[in-house]
Amino acid sequence: MIKSFCGIEPQIEESVYVSESADIIGKVKIGKNSSVWYNAVVRGDDEEIIIGENTNIQDGSVLHGEEKTIIGNNVTVGHRAIVHGAKIGDNSLIGMGAIVLDGAEIGEHCLVGAGALVTSNKKFEDGMLIIGSPAKAIRPLTDEEKKNLEKSADLYVKTAEEHK
Repeated sequence: MIKSFCGIEPQIEESVYVSESADIIGKVKIGKNSSVWYNAVVRGDDEEIIIGENTNIQDGSVLHGEEKTIIGNNVTVGHRAIVHGAKIGDNSLIGMGAIVLDGAEIGEHCLVGAGALVTSNKKFEDGMLIIGSPAKAIRPLTDEEKKNLEKSADLYVKTAEEHK
């Protein structure tokens, strides 16, 4: 469902794939070739949510927040992840079931592991592997790992085309 809130319609590029069971509400902007998958909720009723280009919001994920939520370009937000009022840098991956809370900032080319809890206002520099609860950066990603993050986003652009 795509729904206005207080007269504000989501702004979704024509090339975006939105599954039939996804909910996109209010102050939301979604860039070219992105996708919002089954049972995902992108709820811009409190603050604006901006999703970049070639980004995928996978099944059951929730984007919301009392602060602006910014998801960069070529980002993968894994199944059932929550991003609440946080900023995710370009070419990053938020693992399945991870939670990123208000005011947190994830740099570019970062991998937040499945089930990680990134606490409020925590900031991580570019290119880090971030795991645990509470989440900690444990090491820099290799060049190959960074390329794999980009491949994940590319794969979902192609998969979305097949679902249209």
